[in-house]
Amino acid sequence: MPGYVIHIATAQEYLKKHEKEYSIDFIRGTIKPDLTDDKSKTHYGKSPAYTSLNAFANNNKIDTDFNKGFFLHLVTDYLFYNKYLEKLEKPQLYYDYDFTNKPLKEKYNVELLEEIKDKVFFETGKPQILTFELACKVIDEISAMDLDEIYNEAKRNDNKWNKYKKLV
Repeated sequence: MPGYVIHIATAQEYLKKHEKEYSIDFIRGTIKPDLTDDKSKTHYGKSPAYTSLNAFANNNKIDTDFNKGFFLHLVTDYLFYNKYLEKLEKPQLYYDYDFTNKPLKEKYNVELLEEIKDKVFFETGKPQILTFELACKVIDEISAMDLDEIYNEAKRNDNKWNKYKKLV
């Protein structure tokens, strides 16, 4: 899963790009899938890398800010693992979040919610897998996408969302 800073930055940018008012419910929805010990239930697959957008779309509507934020989280996870990453090395990837959190927080003016402040770390080091540039690309590209269109495609099980390689 992308780190909390990436998820919140993506959500904040989504709201800006789609000219939506800031919504704390949208932001909370964006972090909710990772606030659990059993991510298979909140990601509709055996892990965040295997997120099923179709399963979510067939069991939920995106008719509230919270649900729309939740869906954005799943889209971000799905694309992060299956489109943007070249390799998956979990321990290193988690260190990379710690190394990129501070510059991403500053660039996107990320405001951490109370429920995750103790879960986000700011370390100094050189990322190996997730560079600052790649994280920005993920945030910028996904935040520009049309969630309603993705939701409708996922509900139809459109092959567009099955074409990306699986890294895990």
